[in-house]
Amino acid sequence: MTQTLPDIRQTQILKAPIAKVWNAVSTAEGFAAWFMPGDVKPVEGHEFLLEAGPFGQSPCKVTEVDPPNRLSLRWGKDWTLTFELKELDESRTEFTLIHGGWDPAKVTEFGQPHAEVRERMSGGWVGIGRKLAQYVEG
Repeated sequence: MTQTLPDIRQTQILKAPIAKVWNAVSTAEGFAAWFMPGDVKPVEGHEFLLEAGPFGQSPCKVTEVDPPNRLSLRWGKDWTLTFELKELDESRTEFTLIHGGWDPAKVTEFGQPHAEVRERMSGGWVGIGRKLAQYVEG
């Protein structure tokens, strides 16, 4: 039996309408403002590169689009990234980030063990979530 590491899953309530949050997660301008530069588009099959700073460019492919509720993409060789949006009312959106594809037997393209990177990313997504909140609530 193959052992896997659990997905990183973080949910937050954003004080912004769902359309504004959708634009933040599904457009290049929005993505760059809170996450990383990359030519993301809400088009299934669209391939683009994320500018991952010191780690270089990371290839991505959009795998699922359900506006304005869900966008999923393949990130690098192993990971999946999903943004789920749920409208709570006209001025609040529940945002859930799911970062999956963790395998304790694998290493990243950069030679780091998944378990180590997962631990670091789990904390990192908290800060990135704050940046998203600042961007859409500002």
